[in-house]
Amino acid sequence: MNLARLLLLGFVLLSLGAPVRAHQVNLSTARVALTTDRTVTVEVALKGSDMDRLIGTKIYDAKEDVVDPGAVDAAAGSILAYMKAHLAVSGTEGTACAPGIPAILADGDGVIYRNSFACEGVAGDIVYRSTVLTEKDPTARQVVLVTQGKSEAQALLDAGNTTVTLSAPAPPLGSTMQRYLLTGIEHIFLGYDHIAFLIAVVLWARRLVPVIKIVTAFTVAHSITLSLAALDLVVIPSRVVEPAIAASIMFVAVENFFSRDIDRRWRVAFLFGLIHGFGFAGALHEVGLPTDAIVPALAAFNIGVEIGQVAIVAIVLPVLDLFDRLITTDRAKPMRATGLVYAVSAVISLLSGYWLFMRMVEA
Repeated sequence: MNLARLLLLGFVLLSLGAPVRAHQVNLSTARVALTTDRTVTVEVALKGSDMDRLIGTKIYDAKEDVVDPGAVDAAAGSILAYMKAHLAVSGTEGTACAPGIPAILADGDGVIYRNSFACEGVAGDIVYRSTVLTEKDPTARQVVLVTQGKSEAQALLDAGNTTVTLSAPAPPLGSTMQRYLLTGIEHIFLGYDHIAFLIAVVLWARRLVPVIKIVTAFTVAHSITLSLAALDLVVIPSRVVEPAIAASIMFVAVENFFSRDIDRRWRVAFLFGLIHGFGFAGALHEVGLPTDAIVPALAAFNIGVEIGQVAIVAIVLPVLDLFDRLITTDRAKPMRATGLVYAVSAVISLLSGYWLFMRMVEA
C-alpha cells in the first residue's frame, strides 16, 4: 500500500497543473479571405492568457476562465501594436498592402483581431505573414483557414513557417491530410480528459484481447459521432458534451471499485465513445475543415485520434505490468495490485468530479 499511496500523491501533484478542459495550448486561429478586388480580410483569435503572456497585459481572469471586456478595451492599443508588428499582408516582392482600421474584440476566454488590407495596387501573388505567438514560443502554431472565392484551404504556421501565399494554388491533398493527421494525434495527447478515460477503462486489463475490443469499440463509436458532428448533421452544444465527457470518466473510474469484468467493458467504451466523439468534433470545429477536401481531412483527423489512443494504451499497459511484477510476491504469476487500481481510480474520480462541477457551473 505504500507504493499505492506514493502513486496517488504523484497523480495529485500532476493534476494541479492540468486544465479543466482539454484545450490546445499555444494555438491561434486565423481566417484569411482574398476577394476578387484583391482585398484581404483577416481575423485572428487567440487565448487571453496567451495575450497576457505576450505583452504583459492583464485581460484574462484565470478563475473565471474569461477575459474582461473592459480590460481588453483598455489594452487595445498595446494589442494592436503587437499585432501590427507580427502580422502583415504584402506582395511577394515585399510591397505592403494598405491596412484598414483594425478592431480588437473580447471573445469569451480570448480576443479577436480584425482588419482588412487593400492589395489592388500590389503586383504578383499576395502573402500573409504571421509570427503571432510563434515569436515567443517556438512550439506555438497558428491554423490559417484561407478562403479564395468558393475554395477553402488550410495552412499551419509555426516558428519555421510563417507565411501563406494566398493567390497560389491550394495545397496538395497529401499535405492537407498530414496536417489533420497530426492535429488528431496532438488533440489526444493534449486532451487530459480523454487520457484519463483511456487509463481508467483499461486499469483491470491483463490480457490483450479485451483491450483490443475496448479500443475498437471506442474508436467505432467516436468515429460515428465525430463524423456526424463535423459535418453538422448532428449538433450538440459543448455545454452538454463537456459535462457528459467528465461524467463518463467518473463512471468508469468509480466502476473500477465494484467490477473487474474487463471482458464486457467494450460495451461501456462504445457507449461513452459516442459522447467523446462530439468532444473531438468540437476540437475539429476550432480548426475547420477545408471545403475541397472534407472527407479526406476528416478521415485523417480520425486516424490521428486513433493513433494517439493506441499510443497511450501502449504506454499504460506495460507500466501497469511493470508495477504488477514489482509488487507481486509470486513473479511467475503476477497479479494486478488492487491498491494500485484503487489509487489511480480514486485520483481519476476526483479529477473528473472536479471537471464535471466546473463544466456544469460554466455551462
